[in-house]
Amino acid sequence: MSYFKTMDISASALTAQTLRIETISQNIANSQTTRTETGEAYRRKLVVMEEKKGDFTGELQGGINKVNAGGGVRVARIIEDESPLRRVYEPGHPDADDEGYVFYPNVNPVTEMVNLISATRAYEANVTGINSTKGMAMKALEIGR
Repeated sequence: MSYFKTMDISASALTAQTLRIETISQNIANSQTTRTETGEAYRRKLVVMEEKKGDFTGELQGGINKVNAGGGVRVARIIEDESPLRRVYEPGHPDADDEGYVFYPNVNPVTEMVNLISATRAYEANVTGINSTKGMAMKALEIGR
């Protein structure tokens, strides 16, 4: 596998984790939003990632060499969490229904913080991978002198 291939894989993960961090931040920011444009409470969003397939030449070469390093990761889609909304009794709230209940987002700040830490650590791991690859390339150039 070439240096550039490993950097491409790590770079794709950096892009995916950046979107994941942004989505988690959006969830935390909207954890108390009781009304959106659709008229209902905000629903937690989740990032779905999948393996990014390489191009035909790369797949063919990988098949010949019996090596399949993959092509990295990509964001397949962002979905809404369909778990039930929190129902809280607040009769004085402007968004309360006829019975006095308000529907709050299905966002748990503790879960979101754990996911944020996980995404941050994955981001840092990929930065370390890029730096290691860069260091190996620099050492290879020094040997060539």
